[in-house]
Amino acid sequence: MNTKPIFAIALLAVPLAGCSVSDKEFLGYQDPTFGEANRATMAAQVINPNPEYDTLVPETSANNAVQAIDRYRDGTVEQPERQSTTDPVSGGPN
Repeated sequence: MNTKPIFAIALLAVPLAGCSVSDKEFLGYQDPTFGEANRATMAAQVINPNPEYDTLVPETSANNAVQAIDRYRDGTVEQPERQSTTDPVSGGPN
């Protein structure tokens, strides 16, 4: 008795056993809600895709940027004034 064909069929049947016919995507079906969580998350992050502003964004100048970089490299950056954002509390630890 030749067992090679039976052995070959058994070897081919083992990998196919994991593919069940109940898997609809195996048959080409795609769930219409697939990716809905991703779309909902993206929609939650986008408040207004076409915002309209009352004032325009001020124009920037490459010349000002170059001057700022040069001051940084030369070490001549002007330190801004220190400002407090809260009122001091009396009687607190110093």
